[in-house]
Amino acid sequence: MNKNIILCGVGGQGTVLASKLIAAAAMEKGIPVMSAETIGMAQRGGSVFSHVRMGENLYSPMIAKGTADMILGFEPGETVRMLPYLKKNGAVVVSNRAVMPVTASLAKTGYNGASMIEYLKTQVDQVLVIDTDQACETLGSAKVLNVLMLGAAISTGMLGLEKEDIKQALVKRLPERCESISPVLKNGMTVSPGIEQKKTGKRMPL
Repeated sequence: MNKNIILCGVGGQGTVLASKLIAAAAMEKGIPVMSAETIGMAQRGGSVFSHVRMGENLYSPMIAKGTADMILGFEPGETVRMLPYLKKNGAVVVSNRAVMPVTASLAKTGYNGASMIEYLKTQVDQVLVIDTDQACETLGSAKVLNVLMLGAAISTGMLGLEKEDIKQALVKRLPERCESISPVLKNGMTVSPGIEQKKTGKRMPL
């Protein structure tokens, strides 16, 4: 199994932790892993991108453009920014929660997360949009966004990992929080309505 996964968002959303959980889960299964992060002004809500590569014959942690199997987007605009990395027939799992980018804030320009989502749907064959605002409200905390999105990614069957794999990674990295976080992972798997197919307009059941 070879998988190239891009995770993207803004500082404070837990993007890097999510990438480390994926990497740890893969290593526990004996799958070779390479990963790298690019963090820009993360403390101020700047862009955060993580590359996770799993499988054999890996020579660089960086994913080449046009070769990512999945983009796991914690923020719509940042997900659009990473689209050049997605391969043909790749999938996008994206949160609908928009965060004003630092660049737009400084320039005092408008930013509409909904328009970013619509753009993704026109450019990508397989898009799964997660209503994370509603899900986090139900769960009582916005701090579980990263684990929620991991659950959604698992539900597609395209991540190459199972719920138990990520759960075991949580046990090792966050033992004091695992009991409270594990239900969030399951919730993320159940909030996914299916991957929307651009060409047919139908939803593919997961």
